[in-house]
Amino acid sequence: MADPATARGRGLFVATILTGSFLLFLVQPMIARIALPRLGGAPAVWNSAMLVYQALLLGGYGYAHLLGRVAPRRQGHVHLLVLLAACAFLPIGLSDKVLPVGAEPALWVPYLFVISIGPLFFAVSAQAPLMQRWFASARPDIDPYALYAASNFGSFAGLLAFPLLVEPLLSVSRQRWLWSAGYLLLILFVAACGRLLPAGREPARAQAQDPPPGRARVARWIALGFVPSGMMLATSTFVSTDLVAMPLLWVIPLALYLLSFSIAFAARRGIADFLTNTAPVTIVLFGGVLMGGFAERATFSAITALILLFMISVALHTQLYRLRPEPARLTGFYLAMSFGGALGGVFAGLIAPTLFDWTWEYPLLIVAAGALVPQTYLTPALRALWHRRGMTVAGATLIVGALCLALLVLSRDPAGFREVHHTGVIFTFVAIGGLVSLGARLPYLLVLASGLLLFGGVRSLSLSLEPGARVRSYFGVYTVADESRRRTLIHGTTLHGVQLTGTRARERTPTTYYTPDSGVGRVMRAAPMLFGPEARIGVVGLGTGTLACYTQPGQRWSFYEIDPAMVALTRTRRFTFVADCAPRATMVLGDARLSLERAHPASLDVLALDAFSSDAVPMHLLTREAFAGYARVLSPHGVLAVHISNRFVNLRPVVAAAARAGGWQALILDHRPSLLQEEETPSSWVVMTRDSWTLALVAGGEGDWRNLVRRPGFAPWTDDYASILPLLTF
Repeated sequence: MADPATARGRGLFVATILTGSFLLFLVQPMIARIALPRLGGAPAVWNSAMLVYQALLLGGYGYAHLLGRVAPRRQGHVHLLVLLAACAFLPIGLSDKVLPVGAEPALWVPYLFVISIGPLFFAVSAQAPLMQRWFASARPDIDPYALYAASNFGSFAGLLAFPLLVEPLLSVSRQRWLWSAGYLLLILFVAACGRLLPAGREPARAQAQDPPPGRARVARWIALGFVPSGMMLATSTFVSTDLVAMPLLWVIPLALYLLSFSIAFAARRGIADFLTNTAPVTIVLFGGVLMGGFAERATFSAITALILLFMISVALHTQLYRLRPEPARLTGFYLAMSFGGALGGVFAGLIAPTLFDWTWEYPLLIVAAGALVPQTYLTPALRALWHRRGMTVAGATLIVGALCLALLVLSRDPAGFREVHHTGVIFTFVAIGGLVSLGARLPYLLVLASGLLLFGGVRSLSLSLEPGARVRSYFGVYTVADESRRRTLIHGTTLHGVQLTGTRARERTPTTYYTPDSGVGRVMRAAPMLFGPEARIGVVGLGTGTLACYTQPGQRWSFYEIDPAMVALTRTRRFTFVADCAPRATMVLGDARLSLERAHPASLDVLALDAFSSDAVPMHLLTREAFAGYARVLSPHGVLAVHISNRFVNLRPVVAAAARAGGWQALILDHRPSLLQEEETPSSWVVMTRDSWTLALVAGGEGDWRNLVRRPGFAPWTDDYASILPLLTF
């Protein structure tokens, strides 16, 4: 039976690690949410935040490693002082500093995050390795690595707690005070742990006995940290871009990534070893299939991608656990692992979107995982076969030859590079080849790469080689396709716009969500009657620029667009709505809310808000404060048209509550075109104004206009409180 004092001491260290990790992953989405109204929803803000988090986490691990050179009790004193000094930045929040004129946002935003939460994040990020090192000093007879499982369980809980509990139940101001109270509790836990440290030098049993790890071993630690971290971000991008753009989907890959640490570093090894042994089979079977990007089975494909991520993460983190050094060197081990994780994040989050025009990082990381994951031969007979002289070279040659033959057959089919044919046959051959080659690293990787190429790699490569067919930015991947007398723009799996081709009249015809019978189409047709020939019209969200075809002589149009790639698509005449219909329109780059705050009062007569149809909801554009900004920039009789078509989120309660709180009158038009109207898309538009006469003229007795009904008890979103959870419809 365990000594009660020992059990209490272990429980104290576990509680300290859980608290620190919980706070660490709770603060990441919290501080980004606080920053939304001030900095806007540009991905550069989120990327800057992630870079700061990774840099501070790496710094915290480095600090824990350096602190290990000091006597144990003195370590406790130093770390307690660091935690207390960081209290000067409580309650947690964003600094009041304002972006200076002429400052570079890419440099200033990280600086703002560092001076706002840097000391707090740095102090808390050192908890996991430092507490394990302290536990090894206090109880050198017990392996401390199992405590890392508790650390990542705390991170897992903190990550899920924000969207599921904290954000729906608490305002931002209360979130700040809750986190600050948790930080003070953490200080008490750390002080209690410090009292258990030995007063003198570290016990002999806790000191390093083995020689320091060599460069090759450290490089392997870094690589095993790099691939799962990059794979986690790549899976989030791939799933949301090529399969299903579902809100909150980013939480699931990160949660599975954190959970994999808890399994890989657990004291009981059964689950980790089983998943590690089956991971090579999962990679070769699922990797190629996912490259097909089967949109008609998007949910199944997304689940498959998440399973693949989880298996890869468990397998590679288990390999890290197997390669762990003795406890006296654990801080250096975690430092190398953290460095690899940071590199993986930089590669998948910053380098890949700049370097690639598609999510090529996803298949590349799958191949890297196949190269690193532990493997064993399927049967003793296969082991004997592959160990025969020359079999590896012969097998690799056979696989390459079969791949070349398959590609030759595809090249003879005009559609071969664009559509995956005979998936069952391809899957069978890849599956058999993968199972036979398990344990033989080179043939296995060739089979894996062949599957990736045959299922979707060649098709994606052909699109990348076609000039102008695909564009990538930090906002996603855009694919331009020329079909029969039409050109389409697809953002991931969301149709962003269609332009008819063939004649000048067809090229100027409004399509999809913006047809004359849609809500926004009725507003634009009524604008000359309501505001005269010099109406001032603004559009948030450029898309293909379809709304520009409603431009009348004398009108002044302004488009507010956050993604430069969309502006480039119109300027390079891939879509000619703007060039043909509104060549003098003003393009305002940047977050629309911030841009409109800089606009003159009453400078617009019509404002179309079209930023929600891609299923990713920019929450800060729908708060009560945001609608107050729209009212400021509109003329007294101005009209606001809000596009709320969405596959996963019901935005009606949000807009209805904002309308009631801001004194707007609102109607909604759900346009459902007939089957014969192929170029029209079902759409839902809310029209808002503060003038009943204007609203009556817009409705005009046409269409199925209905009053926008407020959901009882639903409070309007504000910059201090908003939650998407009650609005999900899937």
